[in-house]
Amino acid sequence: METAQERKTGGILGTIERVGNKLPHPFILFLYIIVILVAASAILAGMGVQVVNPTTQETVYVRNLLSRDGLVWLLENMIGNFSGFAPLGMVLAMQMAIGLAESVGLLSTVMRRAILGVPLWALSGTVMFLGINGSIASEASIIVVPALAATAFQAVGKHPLAGLIAGYAATNAGFTANVLITGTDALLCGVTEEAAHIIDPTATVSAASNWYFMIASTIILTFVGTFINDKVITPRLGQYKGGEQEQEREATGQEKRGLRNAGIFTLIFLVLLLVSVVPSNGILRGEDGSLLNSPFLAGIVPLLVIYFILVGIVYGKTVGTLKKASDVPVIMAQSLTSLTGYIVLVFVISQFIAMFNYTNLSMVIAVNGAAALQNAGFTGVPLLIGIVIMSAVVDLFMTSGSAKWYIFAPIFVPMLMLLGYSPAFAQAVYRIGDSIANPITPIYPYLPIVIGMAQKYDKNTGMGTIISMMLPYSMAFLVVWILQAVAWQVFNLPLGPDAMVFWP
Repeated sequence: METAQERKTGGILGTIERVGNKLPHPFILFLYIIVILVAASAILAGMGVQVVNPTTQETVYVRNLLSRDGLVWLLENMIGNFSGFAPLGMVLAMQMAIGLAESVGLLSTVMRRAILGVPLWALSGTVMFLGINGSIASEASIIVVPALAATAFQAVGKHPLAGLIAGYAATNAGFTANVLITGTDALLCGVTEEAAHIIDPTATVSAASNWYFMIASTIILTFVGTFINDKVITPRLGQYKGGEQEQEREATGQEKRGLRNAGIFTLIFLVLLLVSVVPSNGILRGEDGSLLNSPFLAGIVPLLVIYFILVGIVYGKTVGTLKKASDVPVIMAQSLTSLTGYIVLVFVISQFIAMFNYTNLSMVIAVNGAAALQNAGFTGVPLLIGIVIMSAVVDLFMTSGSAKWYIFAPIFVPMLMLLGYSPAFAQAVYRIGDSIANPITPIYPYLPIVIGMAQKYDKNTGMGTIISMMLPYSMAFLVVWILQAVAWQVFNLPLGPDAMVFWP
């Protein structure tokens, strides 16, 4: 493996990269953070710091990790914190499935063939659009899209890191945008409606209440992200000289047969899904016939795992890269070897997140931050910007969007309703901040995965490299998304089929 050549390392982004890469190994860094957390919990608990949970109206105290209760809790839950870390199972399952498809040659062949139909100038835009809409597959897209984008970029002679970074930015900074209604919409709208009942018991918020706004967001962010990738990130990375440009090699006859059989399997798989989902009594619909709260959406990740494994087997058997059945588990096991470092890191990350939640410091930070914003007396555009910034800042410490909204919604929704804004608009503004900070927070559980992917193309890639290249996307998305929210406010455009900016 060679590293990138002619790479620019100057300017503020270069400084951020150098500083970030000089930080200790993430495992050691999280140990330091845990020590700070333990000390802070002891000090703040001793001071009697407390807040009122805006949802339950219960008083929440800071818990001391150095107390007997804290130590007992840690000993009783340490293994559970690790094994119960939600992203771990998904990452391992997806890596086994995608690793199989990659090892048998399917992904590289598909990318090589697919890019022939995409003009070179449209490649970045295609990655951005697909990545932003990848949230329909939940967080699985955060693993799938960057890996495929890197392969596609390398296949046409572009720097694979540019593709990987574009995919990571799209799936994270644009996570809450989509042209379709997703599980995120269904999850947030219930919290928003409950908070709106504080002011108006008859207020309703549906999963479609932000739909039009998010469709426009998807289109706008696609263009902005494409500009950042082509004009900022790609020139900064320079020319990549570490791999073969593959688009010149046509698929062999055997590979074409493999693609044909994989395509037939994919068609059959999609037909079976449609039969299970489209009819109102489909087996993958909810008990009430709903698609939003259905086994289909809840099972997106398992369905993807099953698909990648089976389509990989079909292709591998056709082209001969799979000789016998026992090759499948061997290849899947080998694909996990690249994640051993991630698994070790997850142990300490999972402890930090669980300990942070146990101390109630996340609640204290969020409630006090929201209260400070409320007491500042902002109205209009400054208030909207304040909510976005507050959401983004808290996202650096608490990456779960729904968990933050449970805290913020009972404060922000009534506050904005009293100022004449609809609950749906409060939710839309919150989602901006919740998205743009995802790719730049050091505690994001998928950051180590992306660093590992990037090191395949540049062994010197570190945390500073990724975060420095994410900043232009996050800052650009922040500005244009706020401008979009202001435009919706000025012209009172519909947020969705059942929601406007102003209330009632």
